Amino acid sequence: MLKKDKERIVAELADRLRSSQSLIVTDYRGLSVKEIDDLRSKLLEHGVRYTVVKNTLTRLAAEQAGEKELLELLDGPTAIAFLEPDADPAAAAKVLNDIAGTSKILVIRGGVLEGQTITEADVKNLASLPPTDVLRAQLAGALAAPLATIVGLFTAPLRDLVGVIDARIRQLEEQGEGAPPEPEPEAAAEHEAVAEPEAAEEPEASAEEPEAAAEPEPEQQPEAKAEPQEEE
Repeated sequence: MLKKDKERIVAELADRLRSSQSLIVTDYRGLSVKEIDDLRSKLLEHGVRYTVVKNTLTRLAAEQAGEKELLELLDGPTAIAFLEPDADPAAAAKVLNDIAGTSKILVIRGGVLEGQTITEADVKNLASLPPTDVLRAQLAGALAAPLATIVGLFTAPLRDLVGVIDARIRQLEEQGEGAPPEPEPEAAAEHEAVAEPEAAEEPEASAEEPEAAAEPEPEQQPEAKAEPQEEE
């Protein structure tokens, strides 16, 4: 291989390592060309590109990309499953784990999940998870339940449980969980009810009734004057 071709391959691998937040490293020793092609087709259905790489070039690419943790996984014939951003890690891990379990000639070495190094055991645990749509349904139900219910619903690795709890905390913060609950309609009605004003007291009747007005005394008729007697 010409030097310029090696440099091009190293540059392409370095770019792919930088852009891939998740990948799984395998040892494909013993797989035929047809079996590798079949495996590549199955992974491609889940948004995963399965690439056979040369260890010497991959080491150079990992150093350029700052992914030095991969160097320990590059031992023997190596093929890397690069997950696209929208790929389902559980589905990719399941496909690889099924092949490794049946053929006994594919070895899972480990990889990187969302920027964190994972082991072969982590990949197997990831493969045991339900599909993404089922996980989303379980997550939606768990977020609607008390926080303690999450622990019972999820028996996945600790990494996944922590992610679920973080999602619940973010939801509580967005919804303002600390605000006091709104009163029940009936209770609110009781609180909002205004006491009826007391009837105004009627003034008490005077204990003593007013005296009846005295009837006016009849006017006295003027006395009649004696008529003068005529002289005889």
